[in-house]
Amino acid sequence: MSRYKKHPKPSPETREEAMKIARGTQRPGQTKEQTKLIAQGIQKGIDQYKRQQKARARELDRQRSRQSREKSRQAGTHEQEKTRYRQHRLPWLLLMITWIGIVLYFILAQQ
Repeated sequence: MSRYKKHPKPSPETREEAMKIARGTQRPGQTKEQTKLIAQGIQKGIDQYKRQQKARARELDRQRSRQSREKSRQAGTHEQEKTRYRQHRLPWLLLMITWIGIVLYFILAQQ
């Protein structure tokens, strides 16, 4: 036995809504049987619409999750790039200036 039915029974709210619409569009001289058939058609249309909307919502959720995964992957690669250590030139420049200053001090102090 399958777990899910191919065509599930429509909800009572859907049935009531379909009957209201069918009664609202009822023509003079139309029998109850004809109204019931129209209501069944409307009910099938409502169910089909709901299925389509659920499918669209699932697809949008999939796209959102894909995008969030892509963003997290990209963020992960950016984090790896940020952890690279690179020596800055400023400390070396300051060290050279200091040594040049010390050498100049000793040269000028001896004169």
